[in-house]
Amino acid sequence: MGFRNFMDAILGRSRLPKAKSDKLFAISTASITLESSLGLKPSGFAGICFKPLGATSYESARKEIEELLEFSSKETETEFRLEKDEFNFLWAIFKDPDFEDLVASIHLVSQTLEDRGFGEQILCAIYRFDSEPEIRTAGHSEKAHEKAGSGKAVYWIYNFKQGTYYPFIPLSGKQRDTPFEFRLRAEMEREIPVEKNVEKWYPLWGIPF
Repeated sequence: MGFRNFMDAILGRSRLPKAKSDKLFAISTASITLESSLGLKPSGFAGICFKPLGATSYESARKEIEELLEFSSKETETEFRLEKDEFNFLWAIFKDPDFEDLVASIHLVSQTLEDRGFGEQILCAIYRFDSEPEIRTAGHSEKAHEKAGSGKAVYWIYNFKQGTYYPFIPLSGKQRDTPFEFRLRAEMEREIPVEKNVEKWYPLWGIPF
């Protein structure tokens, strides 16, 4: 299932449930475990995506988000950009070495959209982590060297409609590192609300960061 299918799965209802942003902050403390226990470091990038709006609503929402981020970034120094993807979905993409600032920026945008009546348009928030390539040393087995997830981008995707996270590790050829995704679930389900139904772990190919 690709990006369009993911959106169709979410948008294929007559009325979307209200976005659930209250569990967003769980990733803040989880990032400590991800780095210390699994070697996954925050990349400094995160983003939030919402479905296309009508022309008037889109311009209004975009302007409000830009003004909001320009104001908030003065304090956090978080860099941001807004862009549309090939499917006309709008992304707010953030860059900040401080992971707490990234989480706060995601929450700020989602809360603002909810307050302005755009809560049903919010689709997902994505946090990128990077795993360092393992270095082969004498005495280490081939199996140990080929540790799943090494040297890859690891995304944690927050589905606003479900109020849950799930891991996504894309590989070349639109493949994914499923074994490591399952390991992440086992390691992290006590710290963050991980989606239990793996059929809802929709792959998002072409994430713009």
